[in-house]
Amino acid sequence: MTTKPATASFRPARDPQSEAELRHLAESRLAIEGVEPEIDGGRFAVKRAEGEPMLVTADIFSDGHDKIAAALIYGEAGSDSWSEVPFEFIENDRWGAEVTFDKPGPYRYSILAWRDVYATWRDEAKKKRDAGVLTDLELTEGRQLVEKALASGRGSADEQKQLAAFDQRLKDLQSRADADGQYEAMQSAEAVALLAAAGLRTNLTRYPIDVPVWVDRTAAAFSAWYELMPRSQSGDVNRHGTFDDVIKRLPDIQEMGFDVLYFPPIHPIGKTNRKGRNNTLTPGEGDPGSPYAIGSAEGGHDALHPELGTFEDFARLIDAAKDHGLEIAIDFAIQCSPDHPWIKEHPEWFDWRPNGTIKFAENPPKKYEDIVNVHFYRDAIPSLWFELRDIVLFWLDKGVRIFRVDNPHTKPFPFWEWMIAEVRKVDPGVVFLAEAFTRPKVMKRLAKVGYNQSYSYFTWRNVKWELTEYMTELTQSKCVEYMRPNFFVNTPDINPRFLQVSGRPGFRIRLALAATLAGNYGVYSGFELCDARPVPGKEEYLNSEKYEIRAFDWKAPGNIRDDIAFFNNLRRTEPALQSFRNLSFYNFWNERVLYYGKTAPDGSILLFIVSLDPHWGQGGNFEVPLWELGLSDDAGVEVTDLVSGQSFNWYGKIQHWYLNPSERPYAVLKISR
Repeated sequence: MTTKPATASFRPARDPQSEAELRHLAESRLAIEGVEPEIDGGRFAVKRAEGEPMLVTADIFSDGHDKIAAALIYGEAGSDSWSEVPFEFIENDRWGAEVTFDKPGPYRYSILAWRDVYATWRDEAKKKRDAGVLTDLELTEGRQLVEKALASGRGSADEQKQLAAFDQRLKDLQSRADADGQYEAMQSAEAVALLAAAGLRTNLTRYPIDVPVWVDRTAAAFSAWYELMPRSQSGDVNRHGTFDDVIKRLPDIQEMGFDVLYFPPIHPIGKTNRKGRNNTLTPGEGDPGSPYAIGSAEGGHDALHPELGTFEDFARLIDAAKDHGLEIAIDFAIQCSPDHPWIKEHPEWFDWRPNGTIKFAENPPKKYEDIVNVHFYRDAIPSLWFELRDIVLFWLDKGVRIFRVDNPHTKPFPFWEWMIAEVRKVDPGVVFLAEAFTRPKVMKRLAKVGYNQSYSYFTWRNVKWELTEYMTELTQSKCVEYMRPNFFVNTPDINPRFLQVSGRPGFRIRLALAATLAGNYGVYSGFELCDARPVPGKEEYLNSEKYEIRAFDWKAPGNIRDDIAFFNNLRRTEPALQSFRNLSFYNFWNERVLYYGKTAPDGSILLFIVSLDPHWGQGGNFEVPLWELGLSDDAGVEVTDLVSGQSFNWYGKIQHWYLNPSERPYAVLKISR
């Protein structure tokens, strides 16, 4: 006979801890899901600029039919103080609240949600009143909610005082048996506002994550960069330029309307394996070498190339630039000439080969015989990390607050996350631009770990479908919350093939796109002169300034300085251009014309019609976005051509435009009701 085993008891013991956990679980009755913006579950900070709105949305709901309410709480990171903004219902259990931050630095936000028992009472009482079945019992329940709110002590001292007065008023009305008066008082707008601010928060539930937010100064989100080689500013190929020569050029750069003046490395240049003109391995007498071969007997990353000037000269340049509305940015390139002092002072920072040499820097197929790289681990940590941080702080002390970082994707992510955070402890307004033309996810990771701006693929996006696709990704996918592209049209390293073959119209096209699509954009000097002479078959400049001193006539015939000044002025004066998130593409029935718009806070819309063909005229019919102005398809709008200044009217949604690249390959139009 088989004996059935006794059934084991899996009933957990009742103890104070499990009961407390149960009560806590039961109290957190509301669901808070789908919170946006939030980067990787709160691992990285959402980015905003000072004064830029941040809309937080979430799915917030509860069981049953009770009314609920929610609030966005936010404050500076590390502070115990929280501010609060009420959420508004959007649709389908989606709620939203907006907040702005008024100064740079680290912040955080979270969400509170609760059952709003007073709103629930008001809703049910109104239904009963409308049905003629409201009783004294419902009025008593309403009064009790006010009494409980008063007893809870929630709200400010002034709100508590108002609650006490309201409670007494209800008691007075009750003593006079004035049921209508009690009902009207408890349904009044004043009562609703008071109980929303200081009423009970039943089943108060908190989102478990404090979502980090990093707030930048405006220059991180909105700036126009001009890049130049200081040594080519003398106007004479036989004389090395100085900081004083750069000062003489400041009015010229200001005239074009730029915000940031950026220099490639300004440190001593090594002589070992120095490059000659056009990147040859046989330099001539007097060839200056590449500024990226940093370090010589004169010093390293905390020194100035002697021919540029002294630190007193540099300080004078910083001040003069400020007087011309410009901020100086410099290159932070973590690489060394074989002559760099670090190699002898800190050999543990470098990788030595079996034959006692250091491997040259490489970026296949490119090879840089005049550069060697540090490594970041083994005996280099922590001393190298501290040294590099201190280099940035050194230049910060010299008045530099913007750094373009060379090839950051070849250095460890943990280093950047640590170093940028360290610098921000000293000055939260420091801006780092990542010069990383690499895989998309690597570029995005650099933005997540702290980079304020990022180079992008814009330089190689030339046709309508790829521009539309790429801009949609940058402005409408999740990366818009943490990655700010800087649309450089060219660089000392990149002479785009489009510019090599498109002549002056092509330069105007790329300028129009960069200056109006992005919050940040930049040009490398020579762009205004339509200089695009290539090394045959390569995206490189012939007679590149990287290897020799050049001299230019900065106002030579055929320049596009007026176009640059127009767009930079437009960026400053038109609020629609000061946002990166408000981009919309519209229908223009020609694949060689890009048509898009940006809406201003006042509801007006800037429309941009840009030909993508530098050789032939292009035109076609297009749709005027009347729907965005709340107008019917046959309505009329006022139109201002912001280039010519002419004004006219359009009637109806379908209009026509033609662009002649030899005259002007772009149109900028402003429409309003």
